[in-house]
Amino acid sequence: MSKKLEFADIVDCNSLATRKVARRITQIYDASLAPSGIRSTQMVILAALSLRAKNPPTLSELADSLVLDRSALGHNLRPLERDGFIELQENQEDRRQRHLILTREGKAKLNEAFPLWVKAQESFSKLYGEKGMAELRKTLEAIAHDQRLP
Repeated sequence: MSKKLEFADIVDCNSLATRKVARRITQIYDASLAPSGIRSTQMVILAALSLRAKNPPTLSELADSLVLDRSALGHNLRPLERDGFIELQENQEDRRQRHLILTREGKAKLNEAFPLWVKAQESFSKLYGEKGMAELRKTLEAIAHDQRLP
């Protein structure tokens, strides 16, 4: 027989626990990246565009790869575009599609921020162990991309 759930059981909520951890980790990385003037979400976008430099993603492709909805992605892109770190480029075959391009200024900002990110990554791994962090990342990635979930 299963236990009857009550409102007090919300403290055991997987979503709540995950959000708390995500916010805390974001705070740690944002504090480390502060001298560069960008946040961890922006760092991830710049890095993703750098990795896709030869095949720039559309807004939808980038949103899907980062598991973000388009409005959240747009919110994060606006300051990067304003500061000249990224550009939106029309697709020549389909003008409805726009591709995200990392600019020279964006590459420079990414290179400036990367050592700060490395320090955050290393200190986090030191605290919790590289093996444990690798296992956690593997589990989290599996959940993030699990097509069985709604």
